[in-house]
Amino acid sequence: MIFNEASFLGVAVLLILCVLASKATGRLGIPTLVVFLCIGMLAGSEGPGRIEFNDTHSTQSLGILALAYILFSGGLDTKWNSVKPVIKEGFALATFGVLFTCLFVGSFIHYILGFTLLESFLVGAIISSTDAGAVFTVLRSRNIHLKGNLKPLLELESGSNDPMAVFLTTAFLQMMLIPSFKLPDMIPLLFQQMLTGALVGYVLGISISWLFNKIKLHIEGLYIVLSIALVIFIYSLTQSLKGNGFLAVYISGVVLGNHNFVFKKSLTLLHDGLSWLMQSVMFLTLGLLVYPSQILDVAGEGMLIASFMIIIARPLSVHLALAFSKLSFKEKALVSWVGLRGSVPVIMATYPLVAGIDRAGLIFNIVFFVALSSLIIQGTTIPIVSKWLNVHDPFAPLKRNYSSTPGHLKDIVTVEIPRNSPLVDKTIIDLGLPHNKVLIVGIERNGEVIIPRGSTTLEREDKISIMADDESLANFYEMLCAPKMEHHKNPPDYLH
Repeated sequence: MIFNEASFLGVAVLLILCVLASKATGRLGIPTLVVFLCIGMLAGSEGPGRIEFNDTHSTQSLGILALAYILFSGGLDTKWNSVKPVIKEGFALATFGVLFTCLFVGSFIHYILGFTLLESFLVGAIISSTDAGAVFTVLRSRNIHLKGNLKPLLELESGSNDPMAVFLTTAFLQMMLIPSFKLPDMIPLLFQQMLTGALVGYVLGISISWLFNKIKLHIEGLYIVLSIALVIFIYSLTQSLKGNGFLAVYISGVVLGNHNFVFKKSLTLLHDGLSWLMQSVMFLTLGLLVYPSQILDVAGEGMLIASFMIIIARPLSVHLALAFSKLSFKEKALVSWVGLRGSVPVIMATYPLVAGIDRAGLIFNIVFFVALSSLIIQGTTIPIVSKWLNVHDPFAPLKRNYSSTPGHLKDIVTVEIPRNSPLVDKTIIDLGLPHNKVLIVGIERNGEVIIPRGSTTLEREDKISIMADDESLANFYEMLCAPKMEHHKNPPDYLH
């Protein structure tokens, strides 16, 4: 594809449309990534845009690059204290959970839909892992808060289960291309990839933190350039060492995010924005690549596979992988429901296309349909399901904004006022907040921002942004959640 002024204009318009559409559809509970895919399809060869795009090699390369930045950004936002208690569960889901899903889905496809055994297990392998971009995006952008360590577990699983899925996909693809190839031949390679990826990611994470604190660049903007280049360096170096680059960039992001280094807040915010850019471009490209008419042709098979995966294969795999876990049945059920598929399965579905195997186009279309179905069905209902299972935590802060604050005050923290909070219908001046220790800097109500004044009356489900030191923030949290403080005797981890 030749890029010119018209091409650049088209890309800019598509990205702007994605952002504007995501704002409108977000209120309807539709995942932003679905919006990007749909706009890509509308702009494609069978949509009003009529853009011809069928470059699977470029799509695959773009997907790999985008996923590296998405995983790195997700790692930066992952707190070790929240991940540490669920390491065993995360490892079990990232390995055995993926394997069980592949076997269950593959067997279903073979016996119900009549695909060959290798084709069936290839499709099962491609859709066996949860998608990091989808999980990170849906959980964080939709302000979904879960009790205990469920959210860190889901993010840890999605950030670390790609190596197993890539291994299975590559193995079954090799068996189709080389009849003499056997699956056990790749098992040592799997352990090598995971161990090398984890080791390189950890070492480079520590090294990058040290480098940022010691290098003392004379231009602050060069730290941004350096951090962007280092993500590519981590992935490429790990791959050259026969390790898994995706696992390495995620672990390096986790390590780096839990160490102090110069311009940490700015760089974290930068990579969050870069992650969104990569997801936008990637899902737009995937939308351009598909032919909607071909997707509709496989709707029957795709819906059968998606339904089996969501209702049977994923829950059964989760319960087997977490058989020895202390998680409750409802917590395991929530983990099962948040098994989002997204761009990663679609990107891996380009492997058969690039390899040129028979029925590769059919496999790609089925995988695309399954991933889209998962995003729509599961992605839109996670808040409802979490509340129904009683694992939703309404008292958790919606987000932490990265802002520079003066003196002893901490970052801006945004919290939602519960419906039964004693703060409801009170004015700010009536709260009796300690002078110079707690400052309400903004209120979001029904999508609109209100500048707070002493006479401003707080309403239920207002989202209020405050600055405070740790002790005052904890006291404010007690005021906010007073009716249910028996469940929150200590302030949550984010306050420490």
